[in-house]
Amino acid sequence: MKQWILAAALAVGLGAGVAVAQEGEGMTLEQFVQSLDFKQGTVVLPGADASLDVGNGFHFLAAEDAQRVLEEAWGNPPDDTVLGLLVPDDAGLGSDHSWAVVVTYSDDGYVSDEDAREIDYAEILADMQEETESYNEQRKEEGYSVMHLKGWAQPPSYDAAGKRLYWAKELEVEGADSNALNYDIRVLGRGGYLSLNAVADIGDLARVKDGMEKVLPMAKFNAGHAYADYKDGDKTAAYGLAALVAGGVAAKSGLFAKLGMLLLGLKKFLVIGLIAFAAGFKKIAGLFKKKPEGTVS
Repeated sequence: MKQWILAAALAVGLGAGVAVAQEGEGMTLEQFVQSLDFKQGTVVLPGADASLDVGNGFHFLAAEDAQRVLEEAWGNPPDDTVLGLLVPDDAGLGSDHSWAVVVTYSDDGYVSDEDAREIDYAEILADMQEETESYNEQRKEEGYSVMHLKGWAQPPSYDAAGKRLYWAKELEVEGADSNALNYDIRVLGRGGYLSLNAVADIGDLARVKDGMEKVLPMAKFNAGHAYADYKDGDKTAAYGLAALVAGGVAAKSGLFAKLGMLLLGLKKFLVIGLIAFAAGFKKIAGLFKKKPEGTVS
């Protein structure tokens, strides 16, 4: 799975005073943050034929800086699919309630919303919970933590006019002091969709929900690439809205991870990260002192 999706939101809670290894020289998190180019206003998303109107309490890190944060500061493997990172001003990198939104794009094609009025989200949730539990034995055998999908933290909603689908899930991870929040937004376009994914502690639900409501209208597809610009013969996705929530094309491989479901568990070192996030990273920062160059040390 895309481990950065969870690791990113977990690691933002590390707090000031930790060092970032870069080019053989350590720098404090404060120095690292100061080296980043935070943007506001209209920011272009290369390869997605879209842009974000960033403001209203957020700043944006473009792909290069976003990937620096994910790799150098948070210890995630390289991922060139990341288009950027949205960081809220009131919970910046290193603060006690830090969280961020990872922006990616899928070019799977036009996703039909014809099933919007017919989707039974209660049934989808039950299926997702059953699927999650069915993998737990395998997770344990492979060294992953057991995870449970507790339910909707916010039931799925579809804005038919804006072509935006959004929802949030509550996840329980074995060994963690509190549950995790996974908040998802999908913005539909002519040739695919933008994904805006945030992960936080469930205790910050109100904070993240308020922030994601501000994020929701930020995305806009360029002229000719909006959902309404679809024409017969365009590439179409092999799934609809229900599959976006339930896992979409990732179901082909039996994994929900591709769409950020975060239900397959994490390697043990990332579970330590989740425990740290739930309890406050400052309390166990010593666990992270020895890491390879390019990660938080």
